[in-house]
Amino acid sequence: MELFAHAKAVRLKSRHDKFLYADEDELHVTQDRNGSSPNARWTVETVPHAPGAIRLRSRYGRYLAASSEAFLLGMTGRKVLQAAPAPGGRPDASVEWEPVRDGFQARFKSRAGGGRGGGGGSKYLRANGGVPPWRNSVTHDVPHRTATQDWVLWDVEIVQVLTPGPATPASAESKPAAVVQAPDSPPAPKLRPAPTPHEAHHRPAKSHPTPPPHPEYAPPPPPQYAPPPPPTTATKPEPKLSKLESSYTFSAALHKVEGRTIHYHIADDNGDVEDDIERHSFIFNGSSLEELTDKLQEETGIDDLIVCTRSPINGKLAPLLLRLPPNNAAMHIVLVRESAKVAKTFPWPYGS
Repeated sequence: MELFAHAKAVRLKSRHDKFLYADEDELHVTQDRNGSSPNARWTVETVPHAPGAIRLRSRYGRYLAASSEAFLLGMTGRKVLQAAPAPGGRPDASVEWEPVRDGFQARFKSRAGGGRGGGGGSKYLRANGGVPPWRNSVTHDVPHRTATQDWVLWDVEIVQVLTPGPATPASAESKPAAVVQAPDSPPAPKLRPAPTPHEAHHRPAKSHPTPPPHPEYAPPPPPQYAPPPPPTTATKPEPKLSKLESSYTFSAALHKVEGRTIHYHIADDNGDVEDDIERHSFIFNGSSLEELTDKLQEETGIDDLIVCTRSPINGKLAPLLLRLPPNNAAMHIVLVRESAKVAKTFPWPYGS
Protein backbone atom coordinates (compact mmCIF):
# COMPACT_ATOMS: atom_id res chain seq x y z
CA MET A 1 0.00 0.00 0.00
CA GLU A 2 1.59 3.23 -1.20
CA LEU A 3 0.60 5.22 1.90
CA PHE A 4 3.12 3.43 4.10
CA ALA A 5 5.98 4.20 1.70
CA HIS A 6 5.99 7.73 3.19
CA ALA A 7 5.24 6.79 6.82
CA LYS A 8 7.71 6.51 9.66
CA ALA A 9 5.13 6.46 12.49
CA VAL A 10 1.33 6.09 12.39
CA ARG A 11 -1.78 5.94 14.55
CA LEU A 12 -4.60 3.50 13.73
CA LYS A 13 -8.14 4.54 14.68
CA SER A 14 -10.96 2.01 14.79
CA ARG A 15 -14.60 2.53 13.87
CA HIS A 16 -15.26 3.03 17.61
CA ASP A 17 -13.19 6.28 17.45
CA LYS A 18 -10.48 4.65 19.56
CA PHE A 19 -6.80 4.15 18.78
CA LEU A 20 -4.75 0.96 18.68
CA TYR A 21 -2.98 1.15 22.04
CA ALA A 22 0.09 -0.68 23.40
CA ASP A 23 -0.68 -1.52 27.01
CA GLU A 24 1.77 -0.53 29.76
CA ASP A 25 2.34 -4.19 30.64
CA GLU A 26 4.27 -4.44 27.32
CA LEU A 27 2.20 -7.49 26.37
CA HIS A 28 -1.44 -6.70 25.64
CA VAL A 29 -2.96 -4.50 22.92
CA THR A 30 -6.21 -2.60 23.51
CA GLN A 31 -8.19 0.40 22.20
CA ASP A 32 -8.03 3.83 23.86
CA ARG A 33 -9.39 7.29 23.06
CA ASN A 34 -6.14 9.03 24.04
CA GLY A 35 -4.58 9.43 20.61
CA SER A 36 -1.96 11.88 21.95
CA SER A 37 -0.37 9.16 24.09
CA PRO A 38 2.92 7.67 22.80
CA ASN A 39 1.29 4.28 23.40
CA ALA A 40 -1.00 4.99 20.42
CA ARG A 41 2.00 5.63 18.15
CA TRP A 42 3.44 2.75 16.08
CA THR A 43 6.71 2.84 14.15
CA VAL A 44 6.48 1.42 10.62
CA GLU A 45 9.09 -1.05 9.38
CA THR A 46 9.05 -2.58 5.91
CA VAL A 47 9.61 -6.31 5.41
CA PRO A 48 12.49 -6.82 2.93
CA HIS A 49 11.51 -10.35 1.90
CA ALA A 50 7.79 -9.51 1.51
CA PRO A 51 7.09 -6.41 -0.62
CA GLY A 52 4.00 -4.57 0.57
CA ALA A 53 4.13 -6.04 4.08
CA ILE A 54 4.99 -4.01 7.19
CA ARG A 55 5.75 -4.46 10.87
CA LEU A 56 4.35 -2.13 13.54
CA ARG A 57 6.59 -1.51 16.57
CA SER A 58 5.26 -0.05 19.83
CA ARG A 59 7.00 2.49 22.09
CA TYR A 60 8.36 -0.46 24.07
CA GLY A 61 10.26 -1.85 21.07
CA ARG A 62 7.87 -4.79 20.72
CA TYR A 63 5.98 -5.78 17.58
CA LEU A 64 2.24 -6.02 16.93
CA ALA A 65 1.78 -9.80 16.67
CA ALA A 66 -1.07 -12.09 15.60
CA SER A 67 -0.88 -14.93 18.11
CA SER A 68 -2.49 -18.37 17.83
CA GLU A 69 -4.02 -18.12 21.33
CA ALA A 70 -7.83 -17.98 21.42
CA PHE A 71 -9.30 -14.80 22.88
CA LEU A 72 -12.27 -16.68 24.42
CA LEU A 73 -12.82 -20.41 24.60
CA GLY A 74 -15.02 -21.56 21.72
CA MET A 75 -14.63 -18.32 19.74
CA THR A 76 -12.71 -17.95 16.48
CA GLY A 77 -10.99 -14.66 17.39
CA ARG A 78 -7.29 -14.90 18.27
CA LYS A 79 -5.36 -12.58 20.57
CA VAL A 80 -3.24 -9.72 19.25
CA LEU A 81 -0.24 -9.07 21.49
CA GLN A 82 3.06 -7.22 21.70
CA ALA A 83 5.88 -9.63 20.83
CA ALA A 84 9.56 -9.15 21.58
CA PRO A 85 11.96 -9.15 18.60
CA ALA A 86 13.29 -12.60 17.77
CA PRO A 87 16.79 -12.98 19.25
CA GLY A 88 19.53 -13.44 16.66
CA GLY A 89 17.19 -13.69 13.68
CA ARG A 90 14.52 -11.98 11.70
CA PRO A 91 10.96 -11.82 13.14
CA ASP A 92 8.52 -14.52 12.05
CA ALA A 93 5.37 -14.02 10.01
CA SER A 94 3.19 -13.41 13.09
CA VAL A 95 4.47 -9.80 13.30
CA GLU A 96 4.01 -9.11 9.58
CA TRP A 97 0.85 -7.36 8.31
CA GLU A 98 -0.27 -6.60 4.77
CA PRO A 99 -2.21 -3.29 4.52
CA VAL A 100 -5.13 -3.54 2.08
CA ARG A 101 -6.88 -0.33 1.05
CA ASP A 102 -10.66 -0.36 1.38
CA GLY A 103 -12.10 2.92 0.11
CA PHE A 104 -10.72 5.64 2.39
CA GLN A 105 -9.73 3.15 5.08
CA ALA A 106 -7.44 0.13 5.40
CA ARG A 107 -7.59 -3.45 6.56
CA PHE A 108 -4.53 -5.23 7.97
CA LYS A 109 -4.24 -8.85 6.90
CA SER A 110 -2.11 -11.10 9.06
CA ARG A 111 0.57 -13.06 7.19
CA ALA A 112 0.44 -15.76 9.89
CA GLY A 113 -1.99 -18.64 9.71
CA GLY A 114 -3.36 -17.98 13.22
CA GLY A 115 -3.04 -21.56 14.38
CA ARG A 116 -5.40 -24.53 14.29
CA GLY A 117 -9.07 -24.07 14.96
CA GLY A 118 -9.20 -20.55 13.62
CA GLY A 119 -11.24 -21.37 10.56
CA GLY A 120 -10.37 -20.85 6.91
CA GLY A 121 -9.76 -17.60 5.13
CA SER A 122 -7.54 -14.60 5.70
CA LYS A 123 -7.52 -13.07 9.17
CA TYR A 124 -7.58 -9.31 9.74
CA LEU A 125 -6.80 -7.00 12.64
CA ARG A 126 -10.15 -6.41 14.36
CA ALA A 127 -11.25 -3.77 16.90
CA ASN A 128 -14.03 -5.26 19.03
CA GLY A 129 -16.92 -3.45 20.68
CA GLY A 130 -19.91 -4.33 22.82
CA VAL A 131 -20.04 -5.48 26.42
CA PRO A 132 -17.05 -6.80 28.44
CA PRO A 133 -14.88 -8.73 27.86
CA TRP A 134 -15.14 -7.78 24.18
CA ARG A 135 -15.16 -4.03 24.78
CA ASN A 136 -11.84 -2.33 23.82
CA SER A 137 -10.25 -5.67 22.93
CA VAL A 138 -8.25 -6.31 19.72
CA THR A 139 -8.16 -9.67 17.93
CA HIS A 140 -7.49 -11.04 14.46
CA ASP A 141 -10.24 -12.98 12.78
CA VAL A 142 -11.96 -13.78 9.49
CA PRO A 143 -14.52 -10.98 8.88
CA HIS A 144 -18.08 -12.24 8.52
CA ARG A 145 -20.88 -10.64 6.54
CA THR A 146 -22.62 -9.22 9.60
CA ALA A 147 -23.08 -5.80 11.17
CA THR A 148 -19.61 -6.14 12.70
CA GLN A 149 -17.65 -6.74 9.49
CA ASP A 150 -16.51 -3.09 9.43
CA TRP A 151 -14.69 -3.65 12.73
CA VAL A 152 -11.66 -4.67 10.62
CA LEU A 153 -11.52 -1.20 8.99
CA TRP A 154 -9.03 1.35 10.35
CA ASP A 155 -8.31 5.02 9.70
CA VAL A 156 -4.57 5.56 9.19
CA GLU A 157 -3.08 8.80 10.57
CA ILE A 158 0.57 9.50 9.77
CA VAL A 159 2.27 11.31 12.67
CA GLN A 160 5.81 11.27 11.23
CA VAL A 161 6.91 11.09 7.60
CA LEU A 162 10.12 9.77 6.10
CA THR A 163 12.52 12.54 5.07
CA PRO A 164 14.46 12.10 1.79
CA GLY A 165 18.19 11.45 2.03
CA PRO A 166 20.94 13.76 0.63
CA ALA A 167 21.19 14.14 -3.13
CA THR A 168 23.64 11.82 -4.89
CA PRO A 169 26.38 13.18 -7.24
CA ALA A 170 24.53 11.75 -10.21
CA SER A 171 21.39 13.65 -9.35
CA ALA A 172 23.40 16.87 -8.86
CA GLU A 173 24.97 16.57 -12.31
CA SER A 174 21.57 16.25 -13.91
CA LYS A 175 20.42 19.60 -12.51
CA PRO A 176 20.89 22.88 -14.45
CA ALA A 177 24.11 24.80 -13.86
CA ALA A 178 22.24 27.61 -12.12
CA VAL A 179 20.95 25.17 -9.49
CA VAL A 180 24.24 23.42 -8.66
CA GLN A 181 26.31 26.65 -8.86
CA ALA A 182 28.66 27.07 -5.90
CA PRO A 183 27.64 29.70 -3.32
CA ASP A 184 30.80 31.80 -3.77
CA SER A 185 30.66 32.03 -7.57
CA PRO A 186 29.21 35.24 -9.06
CA PRO A 187 25.69 35.13 -10.46
CA ALA A 188 25.23 34.69 -14.17
CA PRO A 189 25.20 38.09 -15.96
CA LYS A 190 22.00 39.36 -17.48
CA LEU A 191 21.84 39.88 -21.24
CA ARG A 192 22.61 43.42 -22.40
CA PRO A 193 23.78 45.10 -25.66
CA ALA A 194 27.47 44.84 -26.56
CA PRO A 195 29.47 47.85 -25.25
CA THR A 196 30.86 50.43 -27.64
CA PRO A 197 34.69 50.75 -27.95
CA HIS A 198 34.58 53.93 -25.84
CA GLU A 199 32.61 52.12 -23.08
CA ALA A 200 34.95 49.13 -23.16
CA HIS A 201 38.02 51.41 -22.78
CA HIS A 202 36.64 53.77 -20.14
CA ARG A 203 34.43 51.34 -18.15
CA PRO A 204 34.81 52.31 -14.47
CA ALA A 205 35.26 49.86 -11.62
CA LYS A 206 32.11 48.70 -9.87
CA SER A 207 33.11 50.35 -6.62
CA HIS A 208 33.33 53.89 -8.16
CA PRO A 209 30.44 56.04 -9.40
CA THR A 210 30.01 56.38 -13.16
CA PRO A 211 31.72 59.61 -14.40
CA PRO A 212 29.77 62.05 -16.55
CA PRO A 213 30.06 61.55 -20.35
CA HIS A 214 32.77 63.28 -22.34
CA PRO A 215 31.56 66.75 -23.42
CA GLU A 216 32.41 66.09 -27.07
CA TYR A 217 30.99 62.59 -27.21
CA ALA A 218 27.95 61.11 -25.53
CA PRO A 219 27.28 57.38 -25.92
CA PRO A 220 23.82 56.38 -26.96
CA PRO A 221 21.48 55.82 -24.05
CA PRO A 222 21.09 52.18 -23.03
CA PRO A 223 17.89 50.50 -24.12
CA GLN A 224 15.04 50.67 -21.66
CA TYR A 225 13.93 47.38 -20.16
CA ALA A 226 10.53 47.01 -18.58
CA PRO A 227 10.77 46.07 -14.87
CA PRO A 228 9.72 42.52 -14.06
CA PRO A 229 6.10 42.18 -12.92
CA PRO A 230 5.60 41.91 -9.17
CA PRO A 231 4.93 38.41 -7.87
CA THR A 232 1.25 37.62 -7.72
CA THR A 233 1.40 35.19 -4.79
CA ALA A 234 3.67 34.86 -1.81
CA THR A 235 6.00 31.91 -1.56
CA LYS A 236 4.21 29.08 0.18
CA PRO A 237 5.98 28.21 3.48
CA GLU A 238 7.14 24.72 4.25
CA PRO A 239 4.28 22.71 5.77
CA LYS A 240 4.45 21.95 9.46
CA LEU A 241 4.06 18.46 10.83
CA SER A 242 0.33 18.91 11.28
CA LYS A 243 0.03 19.72 7.58
CA LEU A 244 2.05 16.67 6.69
CA GLU A 245 -0.22 14.59 8.87
CA SER A 246 -3.36 15.75 7.12
CA SER A 247 -1.86 15.37 3.65
CA TYR A 248 -1.16 11.68 4.27
CA THR A 249 -4.17 10.92 6.45
CA PHE A 250 -7.28 9.46 4.91
CA SER A 251 -10.53 8.59 6.55
CA ALA A 252 -13.98 7.69 5.39
CA ALA A 253 -16.27 10.51 4.34
CA LEU A 254 -18.74 10.94 7.18
CA HIS A 255 -22.43 10.72 6.40
CA LYS A 256 -24.22 13.74 7.81
CA VAL A 257 -26.66 12.68 10.53
CA GLU A 258 -29.26 15.03 11.91
CA GLY A 259 -28.94 13.46 15.37
CA ARG A 260 -31.45 12.34 17.93
CA THR A 261 -32.18 13.59 21.46
CA ILE A 262 -31.21 11.24 24.28
CA HIS A 263 -32.92 11.73 27.66
CA TYR A 264 -31.52 9.62 30.49
CA HIS A 265 -31.69 9.02 34.25
CA ILE A 266 -29.25 7.09 36.42
CA ALA A 267 -31.07 4.46 38.49
CA ASP A 268 -30.17 3.29 41.99
CA ASP A 269 -29.21 -0.23 43.06
CA ASN A 270 -32.81 -1.47 42.74
CA GLY A 271 -33.42 0.20 39.40
CA ASP A 272 -35.55 3.00 40.83
CA VAL A 273 -35.34 6.66 39.82
CA GLU A 274 -36.34 9.27 42.38
CA ASP A 275 -38.78 11.94 41.23
CA ASP A 276 -36.45 14.75 42.22
CA ILE A 277 -33.51 13.32 40.25
CA GLU A 278 -32.54 15.63 37.41
CA ARG A 279 -33.01 14.29 33.91
CA HIS A 280 -30.05 14.76 31.53
CA SER A 281 -30.23 15.24 27.76
CA PHE A 282 -27.85 15.56 24.82
CA ILE A 283 -27.85 15.28 21.02
CA PHE A 284 -26.45 11.97 19.74
CA ASN A 285 -25.18 11.74 16.14
CA GLY A 286 -24.25 8.06 16.10
CA SER A 287 -26.16 5.13 14.64
CA SER A 288 -25.34 2.10 16.80
CA LEU A 289 -25.79 0.90 20.36
CA GLU A 290 -22.02 0.60 20.84
CA GLU A 291 -21.52 4.26 19.93
CA LEU A 292 -24.32 5.33 22.27
CA THR A 293 -22.80 3.28 25.12
CA ASP A 294 -19.39 4.90 24.58
CA LYS A 295 -20.97 8.36 24.50
CA LEU A 296 -22.88 7.74 27.75
CA GLN A 297 -19.68 6.54 29.41
CA GLU A 298 -18.08 9.85 28.49
CA GLU A 299 -21.09 11.85 29.68
CA THR A 300 -21.43 10.07 33.05
CA GLY A 301 -17.92 8.83 33.79
CA ILE A 302 -19.38 5.36 34.49
CA ASP A 303 -17.60 2.50 32.68
CA ASP A 304 -19.82 -0.42 33.75
CA LEU A 305 -23.21 0.99 32.75
CA ILE A 306 -26.07 -0.87 31.06
CA VAL A 307 -28.39 1.05 28.72
CA CYS A 308 -32.00 0.15 29.62
CA THR A 309 -35.52 1.09 28.58
CA ARG A 310 -38.59 0.97 30.82
CA SER A 311 -41.55 -1.09 29.70
CA PRO A 312 -44.68 1.08 29.25
CA ILE A 313 -46.80 -1.91 30.37
CA ASN A 314 -45.31 -3.02 33.69
CA GLY A 315 -42.64 -0.36 34.24
CA LYS A 316 -39.82 -2.91 34.47
CA LEU A 317 -36.34 -2.19 33.14
CA ALA A 318 -34.88 -4.20 30.27
CA PRO A 319 -31.41 -3.82 28.70
CA LEU A 320 -31.20 -2.53 25.15
CA LEU A 321 -29.31 -5.28 23.29
CA LEU A 322 -29.99 -5.04 19.56
CA ARG A 323 -30.18 -1.68 17.83
CA LEU A 324 -31.46 1.85 18.19
CA PRO A 325 -34.96 2.88 17.07
CA PRO A 326 -35.13 4.02 13.43
CA ASN A 327 -35.61 7.55 12.03
CA ASN A 328 -33.55 9.26 14.76
CA ALA A 329 -36.49 9.16 17.15
CA ALA A 330 -35.86 10.63 20.62
CA MET A 331 -35.03 8.11 23.31
CA HIS A 332 -35.83 8.00 27.05
CA ILE A 333 -33.43 5.58 28.74
CA VAL A 334 -32.32 4.56 32.21
CA LEU A 335 -28.71 3.75 33.07
CA VAL A 336 -27.94 0.88 35.47
CA ARG A 337 -24.57 -0.22 36.78
CA GLU A 338 -23.56 -3.81 36.00
CA SER A 339 -22.95 -4.35 39.73
CA ALA A 340 -26.49 -3.25 40.71
CA LYS A 341 -28.97 -5.73 42.19
CA VAL A 342 -31.46 -5.12 39.40
CA ALA A 343 -28.85 -6.15 36.80
CA LYS A 344 -28.93 -9.70 38.17
CA THR A 345 -32.55 -9.97 37.02
CA PHE A 346 -31.62 -9.17 33.42
CA PRO A 347 -31.15 -11.96 30.85
CA TRP A 348 -27.67 -13.08 29.71
CA PRO A 349 -25.03 -11.68 29.40
CA TYR A 350 -25.83 -9.48 32.42
CA GLY A 351 -27.85 -11.66 34.76
CA SER A 352 -29.18 -15.17 34.84
